[in-house]
Amino acid sequence: MTPFPVLIWVSCRLPLGAPSYFSQFFEEQMLQTPDGSKIRTLYIDRDPNTFKAIARHLQGYHIRPKDGTEFVQFFADAQFYSLPRLISQLFESEIFIQIGDKDFQIPRDIFSSPGDSPNFFSLGFGAFFASPTEIFPGLNRHGLLRPPAIVPPSVPNRSGEVFAQLLHLLRGYPLEIKNETHRAELLRDCRYFHLRGLEQKLIPHHISFNPIRQRSEIVVRLEDVRRSGVSVAHDSIPSSGWVTYSRPFVDEETYDLILEIGDETTIVDLDTKHVEFLNSTKARFSSLQQIITGKVNPGLSEGQSTKVSIEQDTDMIVDGQARYLEGIGHGSEEAGVSQPAAKRRRVEGSSNEGRRYIVRNGHWRLRFHPNATGDILEFTLVAVKLDAYTEQRSRNHTRAFLGS
Repeated sequence: MTPFPVLIWVSCRLPLGAPSYFSQFFEEQMLQTPDGSKIRTLYIDRDPNTFKAIARHLQGYHIRPKDGTEFVQFFADAQFYSLPRLISQLFESEIFIQIGDKDFQIPRDIFSSPGDSPNFFSLGFGAFFASPTEIFPGLNRHGLLRPPAIVPPSVPNRSGEVFAQLLHLLRGYPLEIKNETHRAELLRDCRYFHLRGLEQKLIPHHISFNPIRQRSEIVVRLEDVRRSGVSVAHDSIPSSGWVTYSRPFVDEETYDLILEIGDETTIVDLDTKHVEFLNSTKARFSSLQQIITGKVNPGLSEGQSTKVSIEQDTDMIVDGQARYLEGIGHGSEEAGVSQPAAKRRRVEGSSNEGRRYIVRNGHWRLRFHPNATGDILEFTLVAVKLDAYTEQRSRNHTRAFLGS
């Protein structure tokens, strides 16, 4: 322990650490004994390796923690010794954290892209080390033998490997997404860490220019649509037009929205020319209708049902075979199925249910228009591409045995 008092005495005279725990201790001693005859030796019950690093800081050298454990040791002792320059340096340094079984040093400016801040780290880590001037609020340092223990920041319930891939993306590098399971893992942790901008880049989507319509289009799943990205393109008729979309934080322009709705949650009734949704899709689509109504005219109310339009250019697979409709539904000329009546199949069940399509997966444009009285905003789903079935056997044909 003998070298430490000498290092303290020399370093206390340096501006890097003043006023510090050491300078205050010895100044108090000098005031009590001006002749210096009874100055006590300062004994410190702290880790000698950490103190050596801090002593180098007091001598003017730059010190840098190697991992989260060393970071909190430096931070706690810098607070204990009242070293404002070191506290400030550590406060502005990388975020040291363990995720899963991996240690990370995360540059703070890596979250500079729109939507990626505030996040888990700026909120959680920032709250943990809330201020460079007060890390132990309410703690009286006078006579304190040691600072309280600080547990290194860690997130044990997330995958370090997945987070490393997220960092790779945040640095601007491309990442090959192997399959939908891999994509789901990345999206799950984006949402956990509140990286909303990166999440929008990762959601399944497709942007293209339609040369026939002379419009740019974006295909997005219904569950991935966000309120802030929804907008409308009006027609010449008041309160009518098409729904457009841009991914929040990512897209600088808007595109015609093509909704992808799957999971066999869409039922199209060809007789009533309306669509019915099942399970969570029903709530999601209702929420989307409310958003659109609020943007078109908040004074209107949305209709109780959604119309459907299947046009000549709709690509359809029904019961495993291509199907062509001359046009049916709102905005199309009344026409039946172009198949012979004998080939028109119904969903198994009551014969009075009429002709219904259960849509496995579908792409839809969404049109809005006022009703005849102008007080209700009605919606029409215009079919772009449908994969549907009408009987149980067609559904059973697509079943797979477990493990196959």
